[in-house]
This record gives sequence, structure tokens and C-alpha cells, in this order.
Amino acid sequence: MFDPNNAFMYCLVAVVIVFVIAMSLRFIVLAWRRARKLGSKALGFPLPWLRLSVIGALTYETPAAAAAAQSAGTDLSRLITDPETFSTIAWVMTLGIVPGTILVPAFGKKIENGIMRIRSKDEKWGSIFMSALFLGMISAFLGMVFGTIREGLRGWIPFFVMVVSAVLMCVCALFVKVLKWKWMEQYALPLSMLGGMFLAIPITNLVDTLV
Repeated sequence: MFDPNNAFMYCLVAVVIVFVIAMSLRFIVLAWRRARKLGSKALGFPLPWLRLSVIGALTYETPAAAAAAQSAGTDLSRLITDPETFSTIAWVMTLGIVPGTILVPAFGKKIENGIMRIRSKDEKWGSIFMSALFLGMISAFLGMVFGTIREGLRGWIPFFVMVVSAVLMCVCALFVKVLKWKWMEQYALPLSMLGGMFLAIPITNLVDTLV
């Protein structure tokens, strides 16, 4: 039987992690140098260094793995012991993110310039266009949120987590509007996302006790 915890998998992952750490150290050094140039006046040094050093894609990895597992007739709530299912999930997660590393450097600037031209010609339509792009992205995630509600109370867990994240976002908005904490605007989204992920654990435990 295929064992996803065998020594070969550990060695393979170790090679990738070492490479990622090496690249991370390189970008930390580059970010350090760049932050000293950009952040000395307005933002200080630590914050620009952090913003230039950190990149993540948790919002992609989890849905990709879940979708691949579902297509193979399983889910991520149990250990994947089937080699074909395991390799399918791995390939979907890997190949799905590769186009972004190619398309963004190749076409990102052109797309940005195109959007800026739209906004410069008609600011109203430019705002509508950006809102439409954002809503399209959110709609893709909403399909995952509501895709399991027919499975009973446990199927509503993603919805409950989404509501909690929305509440946290509203709280951050109140801080900005009422208390005039303008700096909170930059952290409202990550705080609501991290808060939702953190509270997903007690929410899941609570639902399990009710089922």
C-alpha cells in the first residue's frame, strides 16, 4: 500500500524546502536593501522589510487540493493513502500555480496599464470594472462555501467561518470609520482572514458536539 509518509517523500520535500529557504534568504536580503531605501522616511524600516519579504497563497492551495480530492472521490479530512489520488492532488496544486508565475511577469504590466487607461478615460467605468473583477473572484470562492451545505450541519462550517470573517472585517471598518484608525485599512483583510482561520477550529469543534 502506498504510504504518503515514506522516506522518499520526506527526502523529496526536504529538497524543495531547502530550495525555498535559500530563495527566501535571497529575497530577504534584497528586501532588506530595498526597504532601507524606501522605508527610512515614511514607514520606518521593519514594516517595509516585512511587506517586501512575505508572499503566500493559502487561498489557492487549500481550494486546489480540496477540488482535486473531491474529483477523485475523497476529501482532505482523512489521510490520502491512494498513490493516484495523492499524485493527482500534488499535480493540481503544482500545475495550477505555475501559470501565475509565468503570466504575471509576462502580462501583468500590460494588464495594469490597460486598467489604468480605462480608469483615466472614465473613472466611473474604471471603478465598475475593478469591482466586477473583485466580485468574479469572490464568486469563485462562494461556490466552495455553499457547495457542502446539503451535507448537514457540518456542511455549513465554511459558511459559519465566512460569516465570522465578515464580522471581523466590519469591526475593522468600525475602527477605521469611528476611531479614525486609518492604518487599520492595510490590515483589515489579513486580520479578518487570519481570524477566520483561527476561529474555524472552535467552530468545527462546536459543530461536532452538536451533530
